[in-house]
Amino acid sequence: MVFTTVRKARILAFLWVFAMCIALAGACAFAGTVAQQTKASPAVEKTKIKGRITQRGVDTFTIEQPGTPAVVVLTDSTSVKSNKKGLGLFRRGEEYAVTSLIQGLVVEVEGVKNAKGQLVAEKIRFDEADLKETLTVDSRVAPVEESQKQLAGKVDEVGATAKDAKAVATNAKTEAAKANAGVAATNARISGLDNFDEKKKAIVFFAVSSYVIAPEAKKELDAIAHDALNSTGYILEVTGFADPTGDAEKNIALSQQRADAVVKYLAITGKIPMRRIVTPIGYGATRSTADTKSEEALKQERRVEVKLLINRGTAQ
Repeated sequence: MVFTTVRKARILAFLWVFAMCIALAGACAFAGTVAQQTKASPAVEKTKIKGRITQRGVDTFTIEQPGTPAVVVLTDSTSVKSNKKGLGLFRRGEEYAVTSLIQGLVVEVEGVKNAKGQLVAEKIRFDEADLKETLTVDSRVAPVEESQKQLAGKVDEVGATAKDAKAVATNAKTEAAKANAGVAATNARISGLDNFDEKKKAIVFFAVSSYVIAPEAKKELDAIAHDALNSTGYILEVTGFADPTGDAEKNIALSQQRADAVVKYLAITGKIPMRRIVTPIGYGATRSTADTKSEEALKQERRVEVKLLINRGTAQ
């Protein structure tokens, strides 16, 4: 009886050891297969580039690079932030919408390349100071040009001080040229949509000192959003304006608030992807042609224009 019990125990022990050997062999084989697969499929390598945006596309933009320009692809998950501020653990960057990625802005992009060699952006970073500079519309051109004319006239009138006046006028002319170049560069950065044609435009009017969208104006935005979503290769350009009454700086801020309100409505209610909206900028009254004595003319200035632009290549 004792012999039988011992024999059974030995058999069970042998079976247990045999099962463990089989399990160990299977685990080793599985580990080898995983290692072989890992070796055959290397991890996707991330790429980081930095440069100035030279062109904006539908879901892409182009960065200036030595040799061949780099094409960056935007997705709904692309993170857009300003560079970090502060010290240590308190360093943080402010989040921005992809609408801030306008032509002329210097950005740093991190992501992975797709089959076409384009960089699919995961992170985009830039300096806030550079964004503000890119968005600034230089308002010094007119005063400098007027000063130039006055000084040029003094050159002809004043004999004894002609030489000095001429030098001052030359300096004024140089400053005017610089100012003109600044405005031209800003306009080029802001528009920069040479590959697109305007298909439709909606105009939203606002009350005095307000950036609240009226119910009838929402119908205009609903219509253009509907047309956009039923188009291929589209983007929306949003620009805000204010009438020339009141403080110039406050008018610029107010026109920007109006543009931002329209962008928010298009994105939330109109379901337009933010990457399809470009240049939400407020010009204030810098482009006003209104007669300040006419209330109707002033009303026309308190507006936001939304342009539906279609990519020429897609349309063709």
